[in-house]
Amino acid sequence: GVGVSVHGHFRVATEKTVFAMPETAIGLFPDVGGGYFLPRLSGKIGYYLALTGCRLKGRDVLRVGIATHFVESEKLPALEKDLIALKSPSKEKIADLLNSYHMKCTIDQEKEFALHEHMEKINSLFSANSVEEIVKNLKQDGSPFAMKQLETINKMSPTSLKLTLRQLREGASMSLQEVLRMEYRLSQACMKGHDFFEGVRAVLIDRDQSPKWKPAALEEVSDEFVDNCFKPLGNDDLKL
Repeated sequence: GVGVSVHGHFRVATEKTVFAMPETAIGLFPDVGGGYFLPRLSGKIGYYLALTGCRLKGRDVLRVGIATHFVESEKLPALEKDLIALKSPSKEKIADLLNSYHMKCTIDQEKEFALHEHMEKINSLFSANSVEEIVKNLKQDGSPFAMKQLETINKMSPTSLKLTLRQLREGASMSLQEVLRMEYRLSQACMKGHDFFEGVRAVLIDRDQSPKWKPAALEEVSDEFVDNCFKPLGNDDLKL
């Protein structure tokens, strides 16, 4: 549901909300405009979420800026009713109503942000210009947190990791329309490749969780190959 909701002006999370962009695990990339909203989150958290597929739950979805409001799930029917009852609804009136529900919600308020103690590391380790450098940073850091991220990244499609990092770096200065066009080009490249089909097989069909990526190592994914995935498609480009 991220692609439907995340580009909206208001984004409501509850204590049951789970957010993740796990596409690098299936040989894809954070599509649905991931190249637009992820690099715009504070620090390097968006890059971290995109490359590792880390899951955020409940209030943490609000804390990183993916959600704009937090409301307990059992209040959603009442909120919906109040929204429908708004006379001549405007952005301001909707904001006021959402804010009133948000302010009254105390669930998990005292709970610390799950990534709080790691944010400094995330911002420094994931600020590198290449996936190889990120891997090097993680190895050099050597902390349990860094080693865990390294283990996760090593399971992902090397091609997906490289496409994703470049997608976010370029998307950071693009309009949403430009990002969607770029992502369409990447989707077509993935459909022509090996890893997307293999990732879907391993994770969603056979569920053996052991995809055989081709190429199997980051250094085997050439800059030339990555460049080609981002090239315009001429008449076949996405028209918005």
